[in-house]
Amino acid sequence: MKRILIALAVLLTAQVADAQMTKTPAAAKKSVETAIAATENPKKETKYATWLKLAAAYMDAYNAPTGSLFTNVPRLQLQQTPGYKPALSVETVMVEGAPYKKETHEDKVLYFDSSDMLKMIVVTKPVFEDPLAGALAAYVKAAELDVKGAKTKDIAAGIRQVGAKYFDDGMIQYTLGDYAAAADLVAKAADAVLAAPLAKIDTTYTYYAGYIYNQAGNYDRAKEYFTKCLDAEYYAEGGNLFPALADVYMKLGDEETGVATLKKGFELYPENANVLVGLINYYLPKEGGEADLLDLIAKAKQAMPDNASIYRVEGDVYKRLGDYENAEASFRAAIAMTPDSPDAYIALGGYFIDRGNEYFNKGQETYDQKEYDALMAKYEEMCIASLEPLEKAYSLMPESDFKKNVASTIKQVCFVLRNKDNKFMEKYEHYNALSK
Repeated sequence: MKRILIALAVLLTAQVADAQMTKTPAAAKKSVETAIAATENPKKETKYATWLKLAAAYMDAYNAPTGSLFTNVPRLQLQQTPGYKPALSVETVMVEGAPYKKETHEDKVLYFDSSDMLKMIVVTKPVFEDPLAGALAAYVKAAELDVKGAKTKDIAAGIRQVGAKYFDDGMIQYTLGDYAAAADLVAKAADAVLAAPLAKIDTTYTYYAGYIYNQAGNYDRAKEYFTKCLDAEYYAEGGNLFPALADVYMKLGDEETGVATLKKGFELYPENANVLVGLINYYLPKEGGEADLLDLIAKAKQAMPDNASIYRVEGDVYKRLGDYENAEASFRAAIAMTPDSPDAYIALGGYFIDRGNEYFNKGQETYDQKEYDALMAKYEEMCIASLEPLEKAYSLMPESDFKKNVASTIKQVCFVLRNKDNKFMEKYEHYNALSK
Protein backbone atom coordinates (compact mmCIF):
# COMPACT_ATOMS: atom_id res chain seq x y z
CA MET A 1 0.00 0.00 0.00
CA LYS A 2 1.20 3.51 -0.67
CA ARG A 3 1.63 5.93 2.17
CA ILE A 4 -1.21 8.31 2.68
CA LEU A 5 -0.45 11.45 0.74
CA ILE A 6 1.01 14.24 2.83
CA ALA A 7 -2.14 16.20 1.94
CA LEU A 8 -3.86 14.05 4.52
CA ALA A 9 -2.31 16.32 7.11
CA VAL A 10 -4.90 18.98 6.24
CA LEU A 11 -7.56 16.65 7.61
CA LEU A 12 -6.19 17.21 11.08
CA THR A 13 -8.31 19.45 13.20
CA ALA A 14 -5.64 21.88 14.36
CA GLN A 15 -3.73 20.27 17.16
CA VAL A 16 -4.23 22.94 19.76
CA ALA A 17 -3.85 22.66 23.46
CA ASP A 18 -6.42 25.31 24.35
CA ALA A 19 -4.92 28.74 23.83
CA GLN A 20 -6.35 29.94 27.11
CA MET A 21 -4.59 28.87 30.27
CA THR A 22 -5.18 25.20 31.00
CA LYS A 23 -5.00 23.45 34.35
CA THR A 24 -1.74 22.03 35.55
CA PRO A 25 -1.52 18.23 35.43
CA ALA A 26 -1.78 18.07 39.24
CA ALA A 27 -4.84 20.34 39.29
CA ALA A 28 -6.45 18.41 36.43
CA LYS A 29 -5.86 15.11 38.24
CA LYS A 30 -7.45 16.46 41.40
CA SER A 31 -10.47 17.73 39.41
CA VAL A 32 -11.02 14.29 37.90
CA GLU A 33 -10.75 12.61 41.27
CA THR A 34 -13.26 15.06 42.74
CA ALA A 35 -15.62 14.52 39.80
CA ILE A 36 -15.34 10.74 40.14
CA ALA A 37 -16.19 11.03 43.83
CA ALA A 38 -19.32 12.98 42.88
CA THR A 39 -20.43 10.17 40.55
CA GLU A 40 -20.19 7.80 43.51
CA ASN A 41 -22.41 9.99 45.64
CA PRO A 42 -25.98 8.53 45.66
CA LYS A 43 -27.46 12.06 45.61
CA LYS A 44 -25.46 13.10 42.55
CA GLU A 45 -24.85 9.97 40.49
CA THR A 46 -28.27 10.13 38.83
CA LYS A 47 -27.82 13.71 37.57
CA TYR A 48 -26.47 14.21 34.06
CA ALA A 49 -24.70 17.39 35.19
CA THR A 50 -22.47 15.28 37.43
CA TRP A 51 -21.28 13.24 34.49
CA LEU A 52 -20.83 16.28 32.28
CA LYS A 53 -18.50 17.70 34.92
CA LEU A 54 -16.55 14.45 34.89
CA ALA A 55 -16.31 14.56 31.08
CA ALA A 56 -15.06 18.15 31.24
CA ALA A 57 -12.53 17.19 33.91
CA TYR A 58 -11.19 14.37 31.76
CA MET A 59 -10.87 16.73 28.78
CA ASP A 60 -8.92 19.14 30.97
CA ALA A 61 -6.70 16.24 32.00
CA TYR A 62 -6.12 15.42 28.33
CA ASN A 63 -5.05 19.01 27.62
CA ALA A 64 -3.06 19.60 30.82
CA PRO A 65 0.35 18.23 29.73
CA THR A 66 0.48 20.60 26.76
CA GLY A 67 -0.31 23.61 28.94
CA SER A 68 -0.64 26.74 26.84
CA LEU A 69 1.40 25.39 23.94
CA PHE A 70 -0.18 25.19 20.53
CA THR A 71 1.03 24.38 17.06
CA ASN A 72 2.10 26.63 14.19
CA VAL A 73 3.85 29.01 16.55
CA PRO A 74 7.60 29.83 16.37
CA ARG A 75 9.85 28.24 18.97
CA LEU A 76 10.98 31.67 20.26
CA GLN A 77 7.38 32.67 21.00
CA LEU A 78 6.69 29.37 22.74
CA GLN A 79 9.72 29.82 24.96
CA GLN A 80 8.11 33.01 26.24
CA THR A 81 4.84 31.22 27.07
CA PRO A 82 4.03 31.12 30.81
CA GLY A 83 5.00 27.79 32.28
CA TYR A 84 7.39 26.85 29.47
CA LYS A 85 10.37 24.83 30.72
CA PRO A 86 13.65 24.19 28.87
CA ALA A 87 13.88 20.88 27.03
CA LEU A 88 15.68 17.96 28.62
CA SER A 89 17.28 17.23 25.25
CA VAL A 90 17.19 18.45 21.65
CA GLU A 91 18.07 16.41 18.57
CA THR A 92 17.49 16.49 14.83
CA VAL A 93 15.34 13.67 13.45
CA MET A 94 13.96 12.90 10.02
CA VAL A 95 10.18 12.83 9.67
CA GLU A 96 8.82 11.80 6.27
CA GLY A 97 12.12 12.78 4.69
CA ALA A 98 12.31 16.23 6.28
CA PRO A 99 14.50 17.35 9.21
CA TYR A 100 12.75 18.21 12.47
CA LYS A 101 14.08 19.44 15.79
CA LYS A 102 12.83 17.08 18.46
CA GLU A 103 12.56 18.63 21.93
CA THR A 104 12.09 16.12 24.73
CA HIS A 105 10.40 17.48 27.85
CA GLU A 106 9.40 15.78 31.07
CA ASP A 107 5.89 14.91 29.89
CA LYS A 108 5.88 15.62 26.15
CA VAL A 109 7.89 15.78 22.96
CA LEU A 110 7.74 18.78 20.64
CA TYR A 111 8.58 18.64 16.93
CA PHE A 112 9.70 21.81 15.11
CA ASP A 113 10.07 22.00 11.33
CA SER A 114 12.94 23.63 9.45
CA SER A 115 11.38 27.07 9.93
CA ASP A 116 11.37 26.51 13.70
CA MET A 117 7.56 26.28 13.84
CA LEU A 118 6.00 23.85 16.29
CA LYS A 119 4.19 21.24 14.21
CA MET A 120 3.49 18.31 16.51
CA ILE A 121 3.01 17.71 20.23
CA VAL A 122 3.22 14.17 21.58
CA VAL A 123 2.28 13.70 25.23
CA THR A 124 4.48 11.04 26.82
CA LYS A 125 3.25 11.36 30.38
CA PRO A 126 -0.54 11.82 30.36
CA VAL A 127 -2.40 12.65 33.56
CA PHE A 128 -4.39 9.44 33.05
CA GLU A 129 -3.64 6.57 30.70
CA ASP A 130 -6.52 7.41 28.34
CA PRO A 131 -8.40 10.53 29.46
CA LEU A 132 -10.37 10.65 26.21
CA ALA A 133 -11.86 7.24 26.99
CA GLY A 134 -12.89 8.56 30.41
CA ALA A 135 -14.48 11.63 28.84
CA LEU A 136 -16.34 9.51 26.29
CA ALA A 137 -17.74 7.18 28.93
CA ALA A 138 -18.87 10.16 30.98
CA TYR A 139 -20.61 11.75 27.99
CA VAL A 140 -22.40 8.48 27.23
CA LYS A 141 -23.57 8.20 30.85
CA ALA A 142 -24.76 11.82 30.81
CA ALA A 143 -26.79 11.10 27.67
CA GLU A 144 -28.44 8.12 29.34
CA LEU A 145 -29.50 10.28 32.30
CA ASP A 146 -30.59 13.25 30.19
CA VAL A 147 -33.96 11.69 29.40
CA LYS A 148 -35.48 14.99 28.25
CA GLY A 149 -32.60 15.73 25.89
CA ALA A 150 -31.80 19.08 27.48
CA LYS A 151 -28.08 18.67 26.83
CA THR A 152 -28.16 16.53 23.68
CA LYS A 153 -26.36 19.11 21.53
CA ASP A 154 -23.67 19.71 24.13
CA ILE A 155 -23.10 16.00 24.67
CA ALA A 156 -22.92 15.34 20.94
CA ALA A 157 -20.42 18.18 20.56
CA GLY A 158 -18.32 16.70 23.36
CA ILE A 159 -18.29 13.27 21.74
CA ARG A 160 -17.36 14.84 18.42
CA GLN A 161 -14.44 16.58 20.13
CA VAL A 162 -13.26 13.29 21.63
CA GLY A 163 -13.25 11.75 18.15
CA ALA A 164 -11.33 14.70 16.71
CA LYS A 165 -8.67 14.47 19.43
CA TYR A 166 -8.19 10.76 18.83
CA PHE A 167 -7.91 11.38 15.10
CA ASP A 168 -5.37 14.17 15.52
CA ASP A 169 -3.22 12.00 17.77
CA GLY A 170 -3.50 9.14 15.29
CA MET A 171 -2.34 11.31 12.40
CA ILE A 172 0.67 12.44 14.40
CA GLN A 173 1.65 8.83 15.08
CA TYR A 174 1.13 8.10 11.38
CA THR A 175 3.43 10.96 10.43
CA LEU A 176 6.03 9.63 12.86
CA GLY A 177 5.78 6.21 11.24
CA ASP A 178 4.10 4.22 14.03
CA TYR A 179 1.29 2.73 11.93
CA ALA A 180 0.06 0.32 14.58
CA ALA A 181 -0.44 3.08 17.16
CA ALA A 182 -1.88 5.40 14.52
CA ALA A 183 -4.43 2.83 13.39
CA ASP A 184 -5.60 2.14 16.93
CA LEU A 185 -6.08 5.84 17.64
CA VAL A 186 -7.93 6.53 14.38
CA ALA A 187 -10.12 3.49 15.06
CA LYS A 188 -10.94 4.96 18.49
CA ALA A 189 -11.97 8.16 16.72
CA ALA A 190 -14.25 6.18 14.38
CA ASP A 191 -15.75 4.22 17.28
CA ALA A 192 -16.20 7.27 19.52
CA VAL A 193 -18.51 9.17 17.19
CA LEU A 194 -20.82 6.15 16.95
CA ALA A 195 -21.82 6.71 20.58
CA ALA A 196 -25.26 8.18 21.25
CA PRO A 197 -26.50 10.82 21.03
CA LEU A 198 -24.10 11.67 18.17
CA ALA A 199 -24.35 8.14 16.79
CA LYS A 200 -23.08 9.02 13.34
CA ILE A 201 -20.45 7.24 11.31
CA ASP A 202 -17.55 9.45 10.28
CA THR A 203 -16.47 7.95 6.99
CA THR A 204 -13.13 9.76 7.00
CA TYR A 205 -12.16 8.30 10.37
CA THR A 206 -13.48 4.88 9.39
CA TYR A 207 -11.79 4.73 5.99
CA TYR A 208 -8.42 5.81 7.31
CA ALA A 209 -8.64 3.37 10.20
CA GLY A 210 -8.92 0.61 7.61
CA TYR A 211 -6.23 2.13 5.43
CA ILE A 212 -3.68 2.46 8.21
CA TYR A 213 -4.49 -0.95 9.69
CA ASN A 214 -3.68 -2.37 6.26
CA GLN A 215 -0.33 -0.58 6.29
CA ALA A 216 0.30 -1.83 9.82
CA GLY A 217 -0.32 -5.42 8.68
CA ASN A 218 -3.46 -5.87 10.77
CA TYR A 219 -5.64 -7.13 7.92
CA ASP A 220 -8.57 -8.34 9.99
CA ARG A 221 -9.01 -4.90 11.52
CA ALA A 222 -8.52 -3.28 8.11
CA LYS A 223 -11.29 -5.46 6.73
CA GLU A 224 -13.54 -4.53 9.66
CA TYR A 225 -13.31 -0.78 9.07
CA PHE A 226 -13.35 -0.92 5.28
CA THR A 227 -16.48 -3.08 5.49
CA LYS A 228 -18.12 -0.44 7.67
CA CYS A 229 -17.48 2.07 4.88
CA LEU A 230 -18.95 -0.36 2.35
CA ASP A 231 -22.05 -0.85 4.48
CA ALA A 232 -22.44 2.93 4.75
CA GLU A 233 -22.10 3.18 0.94
CA TYR A 234 -19.01 5.32 1.31
CA TYR A 235 -16.58 4.31 -1.41
CA ALA A 236 -13.88 6.97 -0.88
CA GLU A 237 -12.65 9.34 -3.54
CA GLY A 238 -13.01 7.85 -7.00
CA GLY A 239 -14.03 4.48 -5.56
CA ASN A 240 -10.67 3.84 -3.87
CA LEU A 241 -12.39 1.77 -1.19
CA PHE A 242 -12.77 -1.14 -3.61
CA PRO A 243 -9.10 -1.73 -4.48
CA ALA A 244 -8.15 -1.10 -0.84
CA LEU A 245 -10.65 -3.65 0.46
CA ALA A 246 -9.77 -6.10 -2.32
CA ASP A 247 -6.11 -5.82 -1.35
CA VAL A 248 -7.01 -6.77 2.23
CA TYR A 249 -9.06 -9.78 1.09
CA MET A 250 -6.15 -10.95 -1.07
CA LYS A 251 -3.75 -10.67 1.85
CA LEU A 252 -6.17 -12.66 3.99
CA GLY A 253 -6.18 -15.38 1.35
CA ASP A 254 -9.77 -14.75 0.24
CA GLU A 255 -9.07 -14.36 -3.47
CA GLU A 256 -12.67 -14.97 -4.52
CA THR A 257 -14.07 -12.09 -2.45
CA GLY A 258 -11.13 -9.90 -3.41
CA VAL A 259 -11.83 -10.31 -7.12
CA ALA A 260 -15.57 -9.83 -6.56
CA THR A 261 -14.77 -6.57 -4.78
CA LEU A 262 -12.64 -5.39 -7.69
CA LYS A 263 -15.41 -6.28 -10.14
CA LYS A 264 -17.92 -4.31 -8.10
CA GLY A 265 -15.51 -1.39 -8.07
CA PHE A 266 -15.08 -1.64 -11.83
CA GLU A 267 -18.83 -1.58 -12.34
CA LEU A 268 -19.17 1.63 -10.35
CA TYR A 269 -15.82 3.28 -11.11
CA PRO A 270 -14.42 1.90 -14.38
CA GLU A 271 -12.00 4.81 -14.58
CA ASN A 272 -10.30 3.93 -11.27
CA ALA A 273 -6.73 2.99 -12.19
CA ASN A 274 -6.15 0.97 -9.01
CA VAL A 275 -9.20 -1.18 -9.72
CA LEU A 276 -7.99 -1.79 -13.26
CA VAL A 277 -4.47 -2.66 -12.14
CA GLY A 278 -5.89 -5.08 -9.59
CA LEU A 279 -7.99 -6.83 -12.21
CA ILE A 280 -5.13 -6.95 -14.71
CA ASN A 281 -2.74 -8.37 -12.11
CA TYR A 282 -5.31 -11.02 -11.26
CA TYR A 283 -6.44 -12.04 -14.72
CA LEU A 284 -3.43 -11.76 -17.02
CA PRO A 285 -1.21 -14.40 -15.34
CA LYS A 286 -4.06 -16.93 -15.49
CA GLU A 287 -4.75 -19.17 -18.45
CA GLY A 288 -7.59 -17.59 -20.37
CA GLY A 289 -7.35 -14.52 -18.15
CA GLU A 290 -7.03 -12.11 -21.07
CA ALA A 291 -10.38 -13.20 -22.47
CA ASP A 292 -12.01 -12.94 -19.03
CA LEU A 293 -10.71 -9.41 -18.57
CA LEU A 294 -11.87 -8.26 -21.98
CA ASP A 295 -15.22 -9.94 -21.39
CA LEU A 296 -15.55 -7.93 -18.17
CA ILE A 297 -14.85 -4.74 -20.10
CA ALA A 298 -17.33 -5.74 -22.82
CA LYS A 299 -20.05 -6.19 -20.22
CA ALA A 300 -19.22 -2.79 -18.75
CA LYS A 301 -19.48 -1.22 -22.21
CA GLN A 302 -22.83 -2.89 -22.71
CA ALA A 303 -24.11 -1.63 -19.37
CA MET A 304 -22.67 1.88 -19.84
CA PRO A 305 -22.37 2.41 -23.60
CA ASP A 306 -21.85 6.16 -23.24
CA ASN A 307 -19.06 5.94 -20.68
CA ALA A 308 -15.89 6.98 -22.51
CA SER A 309 -13.67 6.05 -19.57
CA ILE A 310 -14.42 2.36 -20.21
CA TYR A 311 -12.99 2.71 -23.70
CA ARG A 312 -9.86 4.32 -22.26
CA VAL A 313 -9.56 1.37 -19.88
CA GLU A 314 -10.03 -1.01 -22.79
CA GLY A 315 -7.28 0.79 -24.67
CA ASP A 316 -4.93 0.37 -21.71
CA VAL A 317 -5.67 -3.34 -21.55
CA TYR A 318 -5.10 -3.86 -25.27
CA LYS A 319 -1.85 -1.89 -25.00
CA ARG A 320 -0.64 -4.14 -22.21
CA LEU A 321 -1.52 -7.15 -24.33
CA GLY A 322 0.46 -5.76 -27.25
CA ASP A 323 -2.68 -5.45 -29.41
CA TYR A 324 -1.83 -1.96 -30.62
CA GLU A 325 -4.40 -1.79 -33.39
CA ASN A 326 -7.31 -2.35 -31.00
CA ALA A 327 -5.65 -0.17 -28.34
CA GLU A 328 -5.52 2.83 -30.66
CA ALA A 329 -9.07 2.14 -31.85
CA SER A 330 -10.34 2.15 -28.27
CA PHE A 331 -8.59 5.41 -27.43
CA ARG A 332 -9.99 7.04 -30.57
CA ALA A 333 -13.46 5.75 -29.71
CA ALA A 334 -13.16 7.51 -26.36
CA ILE A 335 -12.26 10.74 -28.17
CA ALA A 336 -15.22 10.37 -30.51
CA MET A 337 -17.53 10.01 -27.52
CA THR A 338 -16.09 12.95 -25.57
CA PRO A 339 -14.44 15.29 -28.10
CA ASP A 340 -14.33 18.11 -25.56
CA SER A 341 -12.61 16.07 -22.86
CA PRO A 342 -8.84 16.48 -22.49
CA ASP A 343 -8.63 13.09 -20.75
CA ALA A 344 -9.36 11.15 -23.92
CA TYR A 345 -6.69 13.05 -25.89
CA ILE A 346 -4.14 12.63 -23.11
CA ALA A 347 -4.80 8.88 -23.12
CA LEU A 348 -4.14 8.68 -26.88
CA GLY A 349 -1.08 10.92 -26.67
CA GLY A 350 0.28 8.85 -23.79
CA TYR A 351 -0.32 5.69 -25.81
CA PHE A 352 1.88 6.99 -28.65
CA ILE A 353 4.58 8.09 -26.22
CA ASP A 354 4.61 4.66 -24.57
CA ARG A 355 4.90 2.95 -27.93
CA GLY A 356 7.69 5.32 -28.89
CA ASN A 357 9.57 4.52 -25.72
CA GLU A 358 9.32 0.82 -26.52
CA TYR A 359 11.04 1.43 -29.88
CA PHE A 360 13.63 3.63 -28.22
CA ASN A 361 14.47 1.04 -25.56
CA LYS A 362 14.80 -1.69 -28.19
CA GLY A 363 17.14 0.58 -30.09
CA GLN A 364 19.44 0.81 -27.09
CA GLU A 365 19.71 -2.97 -27.00
CA THR A 366 20.82 -3.58 -30.60
CA TYR A 367 24.28 -3.35 -32.13
CA ASP A 368 22.96 -3.52 -35.69
CA GLN A 369 23.05 -0.03 -37.20
CA LYS A 370 20.27 -0.67 -39.72
CA GLU A 371 18.00 -2.10 -37.05
CA TYR A 372 18.85 0.82 -34.78
CA ASP A 373 18.03 3.38 -37.47
CA ALA A 374 14.72 1.66 -38.21
CA LEU A 375 13.78 1.62 -34.53
CA MET A 376 14.71 5.30 -34.09
CA ALA A 377 12.58 6.15 -37.12
CA LYS A 378 9.61 4.40 -35.51
CA TYR A 379 10.39 6.20 -32.27
CA GLU A 380 10.22 9.56 -34.01
CA GLU A 381 7.05 8.49 -35.83
CA MET A 382 5.35 7.79 -32.50
CA CYS A 383 6.59 11.08 -31.06
CA ILE A 384 5.07 12.97 -33.99
CA ALA A 385 1.81 11.05 -33.64
CA SER A 386 1.58 12.01 -29.95
CA LEU A 387 1.71 15.74 -30.57
CA GLU A 388 -1.71 16.25 -32.16
CA PRO A 389 -3.74 14.69 -29.29
CA LEU A 390 -1.52 16.23 -26.61
CA GLU A 391 -1.79 19.72 -28.10
CA LYS A 392 -5.54 19.27 -28.40
CA ALA A 393 -5.71 18.21 -24.76
CA TYR A 394 -3.71 21.28 -23.78
CA SER A 395 -6.11 23.56 -25.65
CA LEU A 396 -9.10 22.08 -23.78
CA MET A 397 -7.64 22.28 -20.28
CA PRO A 398 -8.26 25.06 -17.77
CA GLU A 399 -5.22 26.72 -16.26
CA SER A 400 -3.63 24.41 -13.71
CA ASP A 401 -0.36 22.78 -12.72
CA PHE A 402 -1.45 19.68 -14.62
CA LYS A 403 -1.85 21.77 -17.76
CA LYS A 404 1.74 22.93 -17.28
CA ASN A 405 2.78 19.28 -16.98
CA VAL A 406 1.14 18.55 -20.32
CA ALA A 407 2.98 21.51 -21.84
CA SER A 408 6.20 20.13 -20.40
CA THR A 409 5.52 16.74 -22.01
CA ILE A 410 4.89 18.36 -25.39
CA LYS A 411 8.09 20.37 -24.94
CA GLN A 412 10.10 17.19 -24.31
CA VAL A 413 8.64 15.47 -27.38
CA CYS A 414 9.47 18.48 -29.55
CA PHE A 415 13.01 18.52 -28.21
CA VAL A 416 13.44 14.94 -29.44
CA LEU A 417 12.27 16.07 -32.88
CA ARG A 418 14.15 19.40 -32.95
CA ASN A 419 16.60 18.35 -35.67
CA LYS A 420 13.92 16.84 -37.88
CA ASP A 421 12.17 20.06 -38.78
CA ASN A 422 12.48 23.64 -37.58
CA LYS A 423 8.78 23.71 -36.69
CA PHE A 424 9.45 21.32 -33.84
CA MET A 425 12.07 23.66 -32.42
CA GLU A 426 9.53 26.48 -32.61
CA LYS A 427 6.99 24.33 -30.79
CA TYR A 428 9.64 23.46 -28.22
CA GLU A 429 10.25 27.12 -27.45
CA HIS A 430 6.51 27.83 -27.36
CA TYR A 431 5.64 25.05 -24.91
CA ASN A 432 8.78 25.60 -22.90
CA ALA A 433 7.44 29.03 -22.04
CA LEU A 434 3.98 27.65 -21.27
CA SER A 435 5.35 24.98 -18.94
CA LYS A 436 6.87 27.50 -16.54
